[in-house]
Order: sequence, then structure tokens, then C-alpha cells
Amino acid sequence: MKWLYIIAGIALFGKFLFIANPTLDLPDISILEAVVQDSGIPNAVSGIIFRNRLYDTIFEVVVFTIAIMGANFLLANEKPSTTIYRFTDQPSIVLARLGATIAALVSIELGIRGHLSPGGGFAAGVAGGTAIGLVAITSSPEWMQAIYQRWQAATWEKISVLVFVILAVINLSGVELPHGEMGALISGGFIPILNLLVAIKVALGSWAVILIFIRYRGLL
Repeated sequence: MKWLYIIAGIALFGKFLFIANPTLDLPDISILEAVVQDSGIPNAVSGIIFRNRLYDTIFEVVVFTIAIMGANFLLANEKPSTTIYRFTDQPSIVLARLGATIAALVSIELGIRGHLSPGGGFAAGVAGGTAIGLVAITSSPEWMQAIYQRWQAATWEKISVLVFVILAVINLSGVELPHGEMGALISGGFIPILNLLVAIKVALGSWAVILIFIRYRGLL
């Protein structure tokens, strides 16, 4: 059986070396230009994520939500950590909070204008989660938890998921908002709204996971 695997591997490697891949007979207009024209925004990646493959994006958001719930469920029966590791020296705190400020500004920029420039809702949410993580490793966990509860971040996270799914289903059913002018801030129909909702969802979800691991593991 081992020799069979070796022969199959050699044959596959030979295919890559000596047999050319078939070429597609595409029309004159490129796929990239077609996506931009259909979505009405210059960022073709956001056009694909929030329009051409919106059905997949819905389940990506749902899977991220389930992952957060799973982390909370799996660690709920464990004893909270008694030792919390975080930065205590002033230079590290200053640098971490400076990085958090920059990451937060990038998150806001990508959340608002991600459909016009490289980036998008998922990148904006990751930048926001990074900012929250940098603040968390320089601050008291009780303070972070108090802010999370005061602003009802868990509720807003669930609302963002619910609104995203509703708008996505409406869009998939064939209802679209006017695309507006190409390159304008309000353009692309539902795409800017979906982009912002994903950014909020990922950032707040990251915040929840950070608090869970700080509480039960003592570190990120």
C-alpha cells in the first residue's frame, strides 16, 4: 500500500510538471470589472463577499457566533483563574495603548469606508478586536468587564447578527437599494450597511472571547 501512495504522488507531481491546465475562453470584460459594475463599489472583494457570495457570508457570521458561544460553554464549568497576567511596566502600557488607539482608528475607517478601499467588515472587526485586546492586557479585568456590561455589548452583538441576517435575506430575495454614485460613501446598496454590521459583530465578539479567556485562563 505504501508503494501505491508513492506512485500516486509521483504521478500527481508529474501532472503538475508536464500537463498544462486548460484555459478558459472568457469574454473581453474581466471578472473583476464585472464584479465592480454589478456591486457598484470599487472594492471588488467586498462586492464578492457581500453580494456574489452573500449566502456563504451569512453562515460565516453564524459560525463565528457559534464559536463565541462554544468558548463560553466549554469554559463555563471551570474555575476562574486567580492570577491575571497583564502589563505592569509603564513603557509597555503606553506602547500597547498607543497601538490600541491606532487599531481602533483603523477599525472605524474600515468599518465606514471598507467598501471603497482595501479592507472590509471582517478586517475592521479584527482591528477593533486587536484594540480591545491591547487595552485588556494593560487594564484591570474588572474594569473591562464593567464596561462590557455597562454598554450592553453582548446585546448589541446579537442585534448586529440578527439585523445582518435579515438584510442579507432581503438582498438575496432580489430587493436592492440604489447603488448610488461609484466611489461615494453611500453607494453599493446594502453593502456598506452589511460591512458595518460585520465590523461591529466581529469586534464585539472578539471582546467577549477576550474576557472569557482572561477570566478562565488568566491571559489572552
